[in-house]
Amino acid sequence: MTKKKIVWQTAFLAFLIIATVLIIMQHRSMPYQHDEGMVFGTVYNITYQYDSDIKQDIEAELQKVDNSLSPFNKTSIISKVNRNENPKVDEMFTEVFNLAAKVSSETGGAFDITVAPLVNMWGFGTKQFHRPDKESVDSLMRFVGFHKVSLRDGHVVKSDPRIQLDCSAIAKGYGCDVVARYLRSKGIKNFMIEIGGEVVTSGQNEKQLPWKIGVTKPTDDSLQDNQELQTILNVTDKAMATSGNYRNFYIDGGRKLAHTIDPHTGYPVQHSLLSSTVIASDCATADAYATSFMVLGVEKAKEVLSRHPELMAYFIYSDKNGKMNVWFSPALKDKIADGQ
Repeated sequence: MTKKKIVWQTAFLAFLIIATVLIIMQHRSMPYQHDEGMVFGTVYNITYQYDSDIKQDIEAELQKVDNSLSPFNKTSIISKVNRNENPKVDEMFTEVFNLAAKVSSETGGAFDITVAPLVNMWGFGTKQFHRPDKESVDSLMRFVGFHKVSLRDGHVVKSDPRIQLDCSAIAKGYGCDVVARYLRSKGIKNFMIEIGGEVVTSGQNEKQLPWKIGVTKPTDDSLQDNQELQTILNVTDKAMATSGNYRNFYIDGGRKLAHTIDPHTGYPVQHSLLSSTVIASDCATADAYATSFMVLGVEKAKEVLSRHPELMAYFIYSDKNGKMNVWFSPALKDKIADGQ
């Protein structure tokens, strides 16, 4: 090898090293943006490392989800489906519908996007509690069941026109995924997206550390004032969703009735599981399974988890003595940040 060639290669290597260092320094000096607002009837908080604020673009993506899946948006696709206008569904609706059907099948119908009329009958959708009689529940059960709806040639087909769809138990998680896809399309690698407690994270936070997300202690909190944490999880490059019966509930005759309705019975679930947190690769999946596990209870949820090693769960439940206890997937042990 000639001396001239060695000098050239050394210079080129030095250039690469300097360029790499400069890129890393520039990236680390890039600011983190903090956006917040309202969507899907709840609060969102999004942090991302980028050289400018793109809140307007993010909200445009969230609006697409609202236009497709919000039952409170009278012009949305799902609202038109519920009015039997037979609209052509879009890609978002199709993606969520197919995922909902998959999770419904995997959980024996514990997850069901046709259960909304029952939720509303009990008053959990309207915040006006009403204890229906057995005849009223039975009359609506005829229109509940994920197998009673399907997609055919881009249209929703119902076995009965009175069937109503509601994707509220999966839409927040899906909204997080949609924003995450958009941020990644902009080349953004470090971000945290939170919509109503559902979370997607990527890369590192502002302190160059893994993202840490708290799991709220499930104490009865209908006013949503409680912020006490049960544990903190390292969830970088993952999605996390939590479902619980400690915020939306009523006391009826001294008995607590929570908002999670069992699609098989039409009545609020009555078991020991207080809070279900699921970690998955995408937030829509985590959201749907977190809701499903609240319906199933601890033991049946564990059976589902045994068939899905790609999922991790953190359950908070009440034992036979009324004491709060926790169970979590063995794979989650290394992600618990507070040593519990």
